[in-house]
Amino acid sequence: MKYDLMLIGPATRDVNIDYTGKSVDEIGGAVFFCAAAAKAANAKVCVSVKIHPEDSDILDAFTLPREDVFLLPSAHTTLMRNTYFTADRERRKAECLQQSDAITPAQIPAVDCGLYHLAGLLYGDFPNELIVSLSQRGKVSADIQGFLRHNEDGTMNFHDWKDKLEYLPYFDFLKTDAAEAEILTGTDDRRAAAKMLYDWGAKEILISHNSEMLVYDGNDYYTCPVKARNLSGRTGRGDTTFGAYLAKRMTGAPIDQALLFATAAVSLKMESPGPLRGTEADVNQYIEEFYR
Repeated sequence: MKYDLMLIGPATRDVNIDYTGKSVDEIGGAVFFCAAAAKAANAKVCVSVKIHPEDSDILDAFTLPREDVFLLPSAHTTLMRNTYFTADRERRKAECLQQSDAITPAQIPAVDCGLYHLAGLLYGDFPNELIVSLSQRGKVSADIQGFLRHNEDGTMNFHDWKDKLEYLPYFDFLKTDAAEAEILTGTDDRRAAAKMLYDWGAKEILISHNSEMLVYDGNDYYTCPVKARNLSGRTGRGDTTFGAYLAKRMTGAPIDQALLFATAAVSLKMESPGPLRGTEADVNQYIEEFYR
C-alpha cells in the first residue's frame, strides 16, 4: 500500500468548556482533525497516533480503515482542558493535564509514503532527530504549534523555537497561525512573516487566520476567505485546513485549488463541533454555494 501522506502525533482526551460553563468530553488532537480532512480530500492517508495502549477507543474514532491507523505506545495519553470565553471560541485558555511521550524515529511504521506530517500539540512531542530521519524517507511537513507551545506545569505558554534556522529547511510544507507566525518572525504582517519563513528555508507556508487562509511558495501569495456561517466547531480549525490542503497538494492539485478546497472544508467543519464529517462531494457543494 502506498500512502500519499502519514499524519503523526498525539491524540488527546479533551475537556472543552464553553462560555456558558457547559463541559463536554471529546477526542481531539491535531492528528485527529487532520485525518478527517485528509480523508475528505480523497487522499490515501494513514495515521501514527501516540496514546496509551489502553485508550484504544481513540483509534476507533478515526474515520479511517483500521489497518491505516498505527498505535505508537505512550506511558500517557495527552489530556487537555480548553476553556472558551466567547461564543465564537476565539478566546480560550488551554491547559495540559498530562502529556504523552516523545515520538522517536524507530516508532514510525515502515510504509511507502510520500509525505510525513508532524501534527504536534506541544514542544517535546517531536525530537529534532525525527525531522531529519523523516526527511530521508519522503517529504516532511509540520504544524509549528508542536515546536512553540510549551507545557509549563499545565499552563500553555508559547516561546520561539531556538532551533528554527537549523530545521525549517527540512519542511516542504509548514503551517502556522497568525499569532505563531508573529512569535517566530517578530512581525504581525502575515505576508512578511510568510516570506521570512520561506527565506529561512521552509518551502511552502500556510498561515491561518480567522478571516482567511494564506499560502506563500516563494513566488506568489494565495489567499482564500473563511466563510463559515457559525463557529460552533472552532476547535481544530487550523488542523482541518492543513490536513485538507496537504492531501490535495499530495494528490496533484495546484496551490490555488488546494487552498480553495481546504478553506471551504474548514468553513464547513466549523459549523459543527468535532472533526470534518463531510465528503469531498460535500466540500465541493459548499464551494459551489459559497465560493463561486
